[in-house]
Amino acid sequence: MKLTVDGIEDQQPIPETFAFGVPGDGEPMTLGPNRNPALHWTDIPQGTRSFAVIVCDPDVPGDPSDVNQQGKRLPASMPRVDFYHWVLLNVPADVHRIDEGAASDGVTPKGKQPGQGQLGLAGINTFTDFLAGDPDMGGTYGGYDGPCPPWNDELPHRYRFTVYALDVDKLDMRGEFTGDEALGAMQGHILGQATVTGIYTLNPDLR
Repeated sequence: MKLTVDGIEDQQPIPETFAFGVPGDGEPMTLGPNRNPALHWTDIPQGTRSFAVIVCDPDVPGDPSDVNQQGKRLPASMPRVDFYHWVLLNVPADVHRIDEGAASDGVTPKGKQPGQGQLGLAGINTFTDFLAGDPDMGGTYGGYDGPCPPWNDELPHRYRFTVYALDVDKLDMRGEFTGDEALGAMQGHILGQATVTGIYTLNPDLR
């Protein structure tokens, strides 16, 4: 398979258009345009019956204690965990493109609802956990929400946009399923996959 992510070249910086967080005017971060980029995939494996889209940042600090804290820094060597930015299943086999802004166009405080939509079946992204307890932003975050790495992180984050070709029409997922749960359900059904990795940082010393 081949995947094209409009506006993002593999291993190159992600434009702020696609980010949840961008540098602020006089502050480390403010909310960004948060549009999903357009995806287009080709060279589809024979026997494909549906697609899945997963966007994952594998570089999130495992200990969030010092995230975005003045006077603190997050060393590049600290342990890292996965943070899912988009979990989408059951994309029909005759769909080979998702347009820019179709899954997100701006930050939605308290999140967008997961579940069945025009693009497919949306799971929850990890902003659901990250923003839990925030009185203004806490909620259930379905669909796409873009990069927002800690501004005091010394490691530029990677964002892996992956489309999977599957040998089933639908994966029977219910409720607020996560990226890990979606990937688990895909096992044994993946005919092919393609990934584009973009880079993003809010650390002013690295931009």
